[in-house]
Order: sequence, then structure tokens, then C-alpha cells
Amino acid sequence: MSFTGFPAAALDFYDDLELDNSKTFWTANKHVYEESVKAPMVALLAELEPEFGAAKIFRPYRDVRFAKDKTPYKTAQGAFVDLGPSTGYYVQVSAPGVRVGAGFYEASSERLGRIRTAIDEDRRGKQLEKLLLALQAEGWELGGEKLKTSPRGYDADHPRIDLLRHKSMSVNKSYGFEPIIHTADLVDQIRRDWRAAAPLLDWIATNA
Repeated sequence: MSFTGFPAAALDFYDDLELDNSKTFWTANKHVYEESVKAPMVALLAELEPEFGAAKIFRPYRDVRFAKDKTPYKTAQGAFVDLGPSTGYYVQVSAPGVRVGAGFYEASSERLGRIRTAIDEDRRGKQLEKLLLALQAEGWELGGEKLKTSPRGYDADHPRIDLLRHKSMSVNKSYGFEPIIHTADLVDQIRRDWRAAAPLLDWIATNA
């Protein structure tokens, strides 16, 4: 099956699921999920796989064992190309449309320590700053979990203190409801954007 775009029914499915996140709704509309969400996602990833690698498609079911929110279903379908520990490319379809991302989504204390050492160092830290500024100029948004205060061992007036506060770091770009998400051209758009984000992943791989 070739990717021809995410149909409007995929976005409508998640709109409705946000209003009625129940087993009754899911059972009655599972065919919509299978045909309009999962099948196009599988086709999209198959076309990207030769260049970026195989992706894991996340299960639609939430793990509610330890969660206060007991709604059983995720309100987005995500997929992740794993290039390292919690590091790689991301794509998601949900009610607000389609978005992509890249970065590291969590890190052990040892790994985070190595990343912060690299950020602290002028040469490597400035290299990361330059990469992120270039991506932001192209419409990417910098995200990730951050400390509210300075990490231990770093001064609040450090020139890259904002980057040092990151416990995870990713760049994200939303296509929203742009017409391209409903067409086969979305493959090439994601391919271009993932290529643009590749230097960030290379920096993480080299310095983590």
C-alpha cells in the first residue's frame, strides 16, 4: 500500500475520541482507526524506512495502572525511529493534525551529565546553539523537560544556562491542518524535515 495522505477521517476520529474516550466508542469506531489512522501511518513509515530506518508504531492503549487519568485510549497516534537511547525521529497524527520531531526524550543521569559537559564547553556548546538556531529559523520549536533552576555545578549566568537546564531536548514542527497532510507529498515534506534535524541527532550521538 502506497501512502496517499491521512484522510480527514483520521483527524475527525481523534476529535470524537477526545469527547468520548470510552471502550464503547472505540469498539464502534475501531474500523476507522484501522483504516484511516493505522494503515496510512504504516504506509508512511514504510516509505521513510529506507533512509531513516524502521519505526515503532505506538500502541493506541494507555497504561493507566499508575495514572490518575484513567481514560483508556491515547488521543494521538505516534511513531518513533529509534537511533539511540530514547533518541530519534518522531511523527504523530491527532485532532490538531500532523507534527514531526527529533531529539532525545529522556536520559540517564550519566548520559545527561555528558550532554551538559558538552553544552558547557565553548566549542561543542556553540555548535549546538548554532544547530538549534538554524532549525528554529526554519520553523522548528525547541522543547523538552527543563529544570526550573540551574543544574548542580553550573552558574545561573552561564551563557548557555537555558540549554543546560534541559533534562530532555527535542525540536518539533507542526503541519497542523495544512492540505499537504492529506496527500502523498507529506512523505517528501517529512523526509526534508527529518534530514534538516539529522545534525541535531548527530550532535547528541557524538556527545552523549
